[in-house]
Amino acid sequence: MTIETLDLAIGYPGHEVGSGISLAAGPAAVLCLLGPNGSGKTTLFKTLLGLLPSRGGRVLLAGEALEDLPRTEIARRVAYVPQAHAAPFAYPALEVVLMGRTAHLGLFTQPGEADREAARTALARLHIDDLAEADYTRLSGGQRQLVLIARALAQETSVLIMDEPTASLDFGNQTLVLQQIAGLAADGLTVILSTHDPDHAFAVGTDAALLHEGRVRATGAPAVALTAEALSSVYGVDVRVEGLADGRTVCVPSLARGGDPQE
Repeated sequence: MTIETLDLAIGYPGHEVGSGISLAAGPAAVLCLLGPNGSGKTTLFKTLLGLLPSRGGRVLLAGEALEDLPRTEIARRVAYVPQAHAAPFAYPALEVVLMGRTAHLGLFTQPGEADREAARTALARLHIDDLAEADYTRLSGGQRQLVLIARALAQETSVLIMDEPTASLDFGNQTLVLQQIAGLAADGLTVILSTHDPDHAFAVGTDAALLHEGRVRATGAPAVALTAEALSSVYGVDVRVEGLADGRTVCVPSLARGGDPQE
Protein backbone atom coordinates (compact mmCIF):
# COMPACT_ATOMS: atom_id res chain seq x y z
CA MET A 1 0.00 0.00 0.00
CA THR A 2 1.28 3.47 -0.86
CA ILE A 3 1.28 6.24 1.73
CA GLU A 4 2.05 9.77 0.62
CA THR A 5 1.93 13.35 1.78
CA LEU A 6 1.09 16.24 -0.51
CA ASP A 7 2.34 19.69 0.52
CA LEU A 8 1.61 18.65 4.12
CA ALA A 9 1.69 21.14 7.00
CA ILE A 10 2.05 19.67 10.50
CA GLY A 11 1.82 21.02 14.01
CA TYR A 12 -0.46 21.86 16.90
CA PRO A 13 -3.12 24.52 17.48
CA GLY A 14 -1.33 27.84 17.30
CA HIS A 15 2.03 26.25 16.49
CA GLU A 16 3.09 25.07 13.05
CA VAL A 17 6.00 22.61 13.18
CA GLY A 18 6.54 22.03 9.47
CA SER A 19 5.11 22.67 6.03
CA GLY A 20 5.52 21.82 2.36
CA ILE A 21 6.21 18.16 3.14
CA SER A 22 5.73 15.94 0.09
CA LEU A 23 6.87 12.32 0.48
CA ALA A 24 5.80 8.90 -0.75
CA ALA A 25 6.52 5.29 0.17
CA GLY A 26 5.15 2.18 -1.50
CA PRO A 27 5.21 -1.60 -1.17
CA ALA A 28 8.57 -3.31 -0.70
CA ALA A 29 10.17 0.02 0.24
CA VAL A 30 11.88 1.46 3.32
CA LEU A 31 11.67 5.24 3.62
CA CYS A 32 14.16 6.50 6.23
CA LEU A 33 13.54 9.88 7.84
CA LEU A 34 16.56 11.68 9.28
CA GLY A 35 16.97 15.06 10.90
CA PRO A 36 18.13 16.75 14.09
CA ASN A 37 16.03 16.70 17.24
CA GLY A 38 13.15 19.11 16.79
CA SER A 39 13.07 18.79 13.00
CA GLY A 40 9.46 17.51 13.03
CA LYS A 41 9.83 13.74 12.67
CA THR A 42 7.63 12.83 15.65
CA THR A 43 4.95 15.36 14.71
CA LEU A 44 4.98 14.02 11.15
CA PHE A 45 4.51 10.46 12.41
CA LYS A 46 1.58 11.52 14.61
CA THR A 47 0.01 13.14 11.56
CA LEU A 48 0.56 10.05 9.38
CA LEU A 49 -1.13 7.95 12.06
CA GLY A 50 -4.12 10.29 12.25
CA LEU A 51 -3.35 11.23 15.86
CA LEU A 52 -2.91 14.85 14.81
CA PRO A 53 -4.94 16.54 12.07
CA SER A 54 -2.93 18.06 9.24
CA ARG A 55 -2.57 21.84 9.30
CA GLY A 56 -2.72 21.88 5.52
CA GLY A 57 -2.10 19.61 2.58
CA ARG A 58 -3.08 15.93 2.60
CA VAL A 59 -2.09 12.45 3.69
CA LEU A 60 -3.20 9.70 1.29
CA LEU A 61 -3.45 5.99 2.00
CA ALA A 62 -3.76 4.02 -1.24
CA GLY A 63 -5.09 7.22 -2.79
CA GLU A 64 -7.71 7.88 -0.09
CA ALA A 65 -7.56 10.92 2.15
CA LEU A 66 -6.62 9.95 5.70
CA GLU A 67 -9.11 12.43 7.13
CA ASP A 68 -11.97 10.60 5.38
CA LEU A 69 -11.16 7.23 6.96
CA PRO A 70 -12.53 6.10 10.34
CA ARG A 71 -10.01 5.33 13.08
CA THR A 72 -10.65 1.60 12.85
CA GLU A 73 -9.88 1.61 9.13
CA ILE A 74 -6.63 3.54 9.66
CA ALA A 75 -5.62 0.99 12.32
CA ARG A 76 -6.22 -1.81 9.83
CA ARG A 77 -3.95 -0.16 7.27
CA VAL A 78 -1.15 1.41 9.33
CA ALA A 79 0.68 -0.03 12.33
CA TYR A 80 3.02 1.86 14.65
CA VAL A 81 6.20 0.52 16.26
CA PRO A 82 7.44 2.71 19.13
CA GLN A 83 10.88 2.58 20.65
CA ALA A 84 11.40 -0.47 22.86
CA HIS A 85 10.20 0.06 26.41
CA ALA A 86 9.64 -1.95 29.56
CA ALA A 87 5.95 -2.66 30.16
CA PRO A 88 4.63 -1.90 33.66
CA PHE A 89 3.23 -5.44 33.98
CA ALA A 90 4.94 -8.76 33.37
CA TYR A 91 2.94 -9.81 30.33
CA PRO A 92 4.12 -12.84 28.35
CA ALA A 93 5.46 -11.75 24.97
CA LEU A 94 2.57 -13.50 23.22
CA GLU A 95 0.07 -11.35 25.12
CA VAL A 96 1.93 -8.18 24.09
CA VAL A 97 1.79 -9.27 20.45
CA LEU A 98 -1.89 -10.17 20.82
CA MET A 99 -2.61 -6.52 21.63
CA GLY A 100 -2.03 -5.84 17.94
CA ARG A 101 -5.30 -7.61 17.17
CA THR A 102 -7.35 -4.84 18.82
CA ALA A 103 -8.04 -3.18 15.46
CA HIS A 104 -9.86 -6.33 14.33
CA LEU A 105 -12.00 -6.80 17.46
CA GLY A 106 -15.33 -5.28 18.31
CA LEU A 107 -16.01 -3.37 21.50
CA PHE A 108 -15.72 -5.71 24.53
CA THR A 109 -14.79 -8.61 22.23
CA GLN A 110 -12.18 -11.01 23.54
CA PRO A 111 -9.41 -12.30 21.24
CA GLY A 112 -10.23 -15.72 19.79
CA GLU A 113 -8.11 -18.59 18.60
CA ALA A 114 -7.71 -16.98 15.16
CA ASP A 115 -6.27 -13.89 16.84
CA ARG A 116 -3.87 -15.99 18.90
CA GLU A 117 -2.78 -17.80 15.77
CA ALA A 118 -2.09 -14.46 14.08
CA ALA A 119 0.04 -13.45 17.08
CA ARG A 120 1.96 -16.72 17.01
CA THR A 121 2.49 -16.37 13.26
CA ALA A 122 3.91 -12.87 13.77
CA LEU A 123 6.37 -14.15 16.37
CA ALA A 124 7.42 -16.99 14.08
CA ARG A 125 7.90 -14.60 11.15
CA LEU A 126 10.56 -12.79 13.19
CA HIS A 127 12.04 -16.08 14.44
CA ILE A 128 11.22 -15.31 18.07
CA ASP A 129 8.37 -17.79 18.62
CA ASP A 130 10.47 -19.34 21.40
CA LEU A 131 9.85 -16.14 23.39
CA ALA A 132 6.05 -16.52 23.39
CA GLU A 133 5.78 -17.31 27.10
CA ALA A 134 8.76 -15.21 28.20
CA ASP A 135 8.23 -12.27 30.57
CA TYR A 136 8.35 -9.18 28.31
CA THR A 137 9.93 -7.08 31.08
CA ARG A 138 12.89 -9.48 31.30
CA LEU A 139 13.72 -9.53 27.61
CA SER A 140 16.73 -7.71 26.19
CA GLY A 141 16.20 -4.41 24.42
CA GLY A 142 16.56 -6.06 21.04
CA GLN A 143 14.12 -8.81 21.92
CA ARG A 144 11.56 -6.28 23.20
CA GLN A 145 11.89 -4.33 19.96
CA LEU A 146 11.26 -7.46 17.92
CA VAL A 147 8.20 -8.23 20.05
CA LEU A 148 6.84 -4.74 19.32
CA ILE A 149 7.43 -5.31 15.61
CA ALA A 150 5.61 -8.64 15.93
CA ARG A 151 2.71 -6.80 17.60
CA ALA A 152 2.53 -4.51 14.56
CA LEU A 153 2.65 -7.51 12.22
CA ALA A 154 -0.22 -9.15 14.12
CA GLN A 155 -2.22 -6.03 13.28
CA GLU A 156 -2.01 -7.26 9.65
CA THR A 157 -1.51 -3.87 8.03
CA SER A 158 0.33 -3.03 4.83
CA VAL A 159 2.21 -0.04 6.29
CA LEU A 160 4.60 0.00 9.26
CA ILE A 161 5.70 3.28 10.84
CA MET A 162 8.70 2.86 13.16
CA ASP A 163 9.97 5.50 15.58
CA GLU A 164 13.75 5.04 15.89
CA PRO A 165 13.49 1.24 16.11
CA THR A 166 17.20 0.84 16.90
CA ALA A 167 17.42 3.55 19.57
CA SER A 168 19.26 2.50 22.75
CA LEU A 169 20.15 -0.90 21.30
CA ASP A 170 23.68 -2.29 21.23
CA PHE A 171 25.40 -2.92 17.92
CA GLY A 172 24.35 -6.57 17.71
CA ASN A 173 20.69 -5.87 18.45
CA GLN A 174 20.68 -2.93 16.02
CA THR A 175 21.89 -5.29 13.30
CA LEU A 176 19.25 -7.87 14.24
CA VAL A 177 16.43 -5.33 14.01
CA LEU A 178 17.71 -3.86 10.74
CA GLN A 179 17.88 -7.33 9.20
CA GLN A 180 14.24 -7.92 10.12
CA ILE A 181 13.20 -4.54 8.69
CA ALA A 182 14.89 -5.36 5.40
CA GLY A 183 13.11 -8.73 5.38
CA LEU A 184 9.71 -7.14 5.97
CA ALA A 185 10.20 -4.80 3.02
CA ALA A 186 11.33 -7.73 0.89
CA ASP A 187 8.01 -9.39 1.79
CA GLY A 188 6.16 -6.42 0.28
CA LEU A 189 5.40 -4.22 3.29
CA THR A 190 5.72 -0.44 3.20
CA VAL A 191 8.07 0.72 5.97
CA ILE A 192 8.70 4.26 7.16
CA LEU A 193 11.24 4.65 9.95
CA SER A 194 13.10 7.44 11.67
CA THR A 195 16.75 7.16 12.59
CA HIS A 196 19.63 9.36 13.68
CA ASP A 197 22.20 7.18 11.91
CA PRO A 198 22.76 7.77 8.16
CA ASP A 199 24.45 4.36 7.96
CA HIS A 200 21.12 2.71 8.76
CA ALA A 201 19.53 4.48 5.81
CA PHE A 202 22.40 3.39 3.56
CA ALA A 203 22.03 -0.19 4.85
CA VAL A 204 18.25 -0.78 4.54
CA GLY A 205 16.69 2.29 2.96
CA THR A 206 15.35 2.35 -0.54
CA ASP A 207 14.54 6.05 -0.07
CA ALA A 208 15.53 8.74 2.40
CA ALA A 209 14.28 12.15 3.43
CA LEU A 210 16.31 14.70 5.36
CA LEU A 211 14.19 16.99 7.54
CA HIS A 212 15.33 20.26 9.04
CA GLU A 213 13.24 22.87 10.81
CA GLY A 214 10.03 21.25 9.62
CA ARG A 215 10.87 21.11 5.94
CA VAL A 216 12.26 18.46 3.60
CA ARG A 217 15.80 19.52 2.73
CA ALA A 218 16.60 16.51 0.52
CA THR A 219 14.82 13.41 -0.69
CA GLY A 220 15.48 10.47 -2.98
CA ALA A 221 17.60 7.35 -2.86
CA PRO A 222 19.90 7.45 0.20
CA ALA A 223 22.99 8.02 -1.97
CA VAL A 224 21.24 11.00 -3.58
CA ALA A 225 19.59 12.59 -0.54
CA LEU A 226 22.24 11.94 2.11
CA THR A 227 25.27 13.61 0.62
CA ALA A 228 28.12 14.89 2.75
CA GLU A 229 27.09 18.45 1.93
CA ALA A 230 23.45 17.93 2.92
CA LEU A 231 24.26 16.08 6.16
CA SER A 232 26.93 18.60 7.16
CA SER A 233 24.57 21.50 6.55
CA VAL A 234 21.64 20.03 8.49
CA TYR A 235 23.59 18.61 11.43
CA GLY A 236 26.20 21.35 11.66
CA VAL A 237 29.17 18.95 11.63
CA ASP A 238 31.62 17.96 8.94
CA VAL A 239 31.11 14.44 7.58
CA ARG A 240 32.36 12.33 4.72
CA VAL A 241 30.20 9.90 2.76
CA GLU A 242 32.36 7.15 1.33
CA GLY A 243 31.79 4.06 -0.78
CA LEU A 244 33.38 0.80 0.33
CA ALA A 245 34.93 -1.82 -1.91
CA ASP A 246 31.95 -4.14 -1.39
CA GLY A 247 29.50 -1.53 -2.69
CA ARG A 248 28.22 -0.31 0.66
CA THR A 249 28.13 3.37 1.60
CA VAL A 250 29.03 4.77 5.02
CA CYS A 251 28.99 8.17 6.69
CA VAL A 252 32.11 9.13 8.62
CA PRO A 253 32.38 12.21 10.86
CA SER A 254 35.42 14.41 10.45
CA LEU A 255 36.98 14.59 13.91
CA ALA A 256 39.63 17.16 13.11
CA ARG A 257 41.62 18.41 16.09
CA GLY A 258 41.95 22.06 16.87
CA GLY A 259 45.73 22.10 16.57
CA ASP A 260 48.88 20.17 17.31
CA PRO A 261 49.76 20.50 21.03
CA GLN A 262 53.45 20.26 20.12
CA GLU A 263 53.32 23.41 18.00
